[in-house]
Amino acid sequence: MTEIPVPRDIPLPLPAPEPVLIAVLVIFFLMHIVFVNFMIGGALLTLHYELRGLKEKRYDKLAYAIASTITANKSIAVVLGIGPLLAINTIYTVYFYTANALTGAFWISIIPLVIAAFVLTYIHKYLWHQMDRVKWLHIAIAIVVCLLFLFIPLIFLTNINLMLFPEKWGTTQGFFSALALPNVFPRYAHFILACPAMTGLLMVWLFRRRSAQEIEETGFARVELMRKGYQWAFWPTSAQFLVGPLAMLTLPQVETNLHAVWAVFGIAILVSLGMAHLMFAETRRPAETIGKSFLPICALMLVVVSLMGVGRHLYREAAVTPHRELVRAKTQDYMRKVEEANRAVATKAPAEKTQ
Repeated sequence: MTEIPVPRDIPLPLPAPEPVLIAVLVIFFLMHIVFVNFMIGGALLTLHYELRGLKEKRYDKLAYAIASTITANKSIAVVLGIGPLLAINTIYTVYFYTANALTGAFWISIIPLVIAAFVLTYIHKYLWHQMDRVKWLHIAIAIVVCLLFLFIPLIFLTNINLMLFPEKWGTTQGFFSALALPNVFPRYAHFILACPAMTGLLMVWLFRRRSAQEIEETGFARVELMRKGYQWAFWPTSAQFLVGPLAMLTLPQVETNLHAVWAVFGIAILVSLGMAHLMFAETRRPAETIGKSFLPICALMLVVVSLMGVGRHLYREAAVTPHRELVRAKTQDYMRKVEEANRAVATKAPAEKTQ
């Protein structure tokens, strides 16, 4: 059996109080992931409607309307991702960098993959009408963008998951080895389902506020567009009631008490049930009242996302705490030996001078 690696920590003070860094990590990560959901969900829905637009032109116009949001959401997601990335570097230095090192080339490949995805997204958006005569090429670009947007988060998620498995560090042989660890694909499915769900709500917000002329240009009635948005929000959210518990059950076993974690996730499930009920009711509302529950749905979604973020952090803390104690003890022992060596050198130097 492979012994669990226990590296030394970096004996440097944190740049800010730990509670502040935790708040930055949780709050800004949640803000970041919402816009990532909008970005990826927007790309998937754009491709879906652009393909439907090959037979019915108005769907191409709908695809273009959704595609127009992707670049803005992409920029916001990138900016909001800086805070949690810096925070996780400082709070979980040993765990984050160990996971990065073990996945090596794939982790570094995020940079060129992101650049390629963003460049293609701009080409797809701004050359939409110019590429009408080569629609196959335009759709091919959309497919490549979607594949890149789907693969990049998988690299991130694999690394974050690997952080929680110190006992697997000694046997992990690169990205695909880490990808095979329990919980990666259930967590990934949980994330992917959130993308069209969140984008569905974005569609409702987008089309309920547009002018009558802009709505008319899409070829749809406002109520049709809003209903489509609610349907995209409802069905993936419903699937989460299967995928979410699976992701929870496949989490690594930890030594510490998880009552608080299960309580937070349990409350999130109950709130999600109420939210899903309102989403379903919105898909059936007549034109005169559709959108009535939009603000309550958004409020409940905010509560669910916040609870998931808190539960995620509580679990991560519970998972790494036992190993963190081993790292702390090894670091203290190392620092003690360094101090003893420094004292020995300091004592020896004056004696040599007197000789």
